[in-house]
Amino acid sequence: MANNQKSCGFRTTIGGQALIEGILMRGPEKQAVVVRGPEGLVVQEEELRLIKDKYPILGLPLVRGSVTFLDSMVRGVKALMFSADYFPEEAAEEPSKFERWLDEKLGNEKMEKLVIGFSVVLAVCFSIGLFMLLPTFLASLVELVTDSVLIRNLVDAALRIAIFMAYLIAVSRMKDIRRVFSYHGAEHKTIFCYEKRLELTVDNVRQQPKHHPRCGTSFMLVVIIVAILVNTAVFALFPVDNVFLRMLVQLLLLPLVVGITYEFNRYVGGHDNPVTNLLAKPGLWMQNFTTFEPDDSMMEVAIEALKRVIPEEEGKDKW
Repeated sequence: MANNQKSCGFRTTIGGQALIEGILMRGPEKQAVVVRGPEGLVVQEEELRLIKDKYPILGLPLVRGSVTFLDSMVRGVKALMFSADYFPEEAAEEPSKFERWLDEKLGNEKMEKLVIGFSVVLAVCFSIGLFMLLPTFLASLVELVTDSVLIRNLVDAALRIAIFMAYLIAVSRMKDIRRVFSYHGAEHKTIFCYEKRLELTVDNVRQQPKHHPRCGTSFMLVVIIVAILVNTAVFALFPVDNVFLRMLVQLLLLPLVVGITYEFNRYVGGHDNPVTNLLAKPGLWMQNFTTFEPDDSMMEVAIEALKRVIPEEEGKDKW
């Protein structure tokens, strides 16, 4: 028991993503998707080929943040599509004429790439529109009452955080999403168990915390906070009155915001001191809405996924 109470033996770079009745785990060399299908566990493994290995410039600080984010989005959507194939549907629908036409013209492989690309673009546009551009537009309405740039910026910041938290709370109340968030808890618990160098068993995993300080879903919250700080600084130095021009500037600044956020998360994740622990608290608090307690079957999935991405060379996944 004392072993369970001490701090992590090490920090791993292995991370994961909750899926529909499954989990994706990503290590330094490969990733594994494990889904609980009707007939048992279904596994998909693949070696990781990172674009920054081919183009080293994409691995530079501030640049690698956007590259890693987009790469994770694409891999995450592919894993979600894989897990969805094993999710029971109430009734199988016949493909539409448009779907049959696309399949005939493009083929299954090109069709899949098209769907993945469209899904990633749609997800990015939705996130940017809802959490960044919409608050900026709504905050511009205060200009009808006051010319204060400070008040406008404060309203913008408050709306961004309020909309983001309202969205998280709303989706966390959906039954199917709660199961996904329970798999999220299984992912966290399993990584904690591995970092404490305990045997990867359901009993050991069950005892671990479900909130992890290096959770990837905290990334969006930090992006919003960093965007508020960067936009405030830029518009203080270079005031922009037109709301649509402000939106355009925010879009142009987004790669910088994501880059700063990525480097911030790497620093906080790699250090353990009072300052970094304080900086990690907002993300830990947010996990109250995105991470729930898993059942034993979910932990079994997480264990299987993690075991498959642990590198053969010990310490290669050390943070």
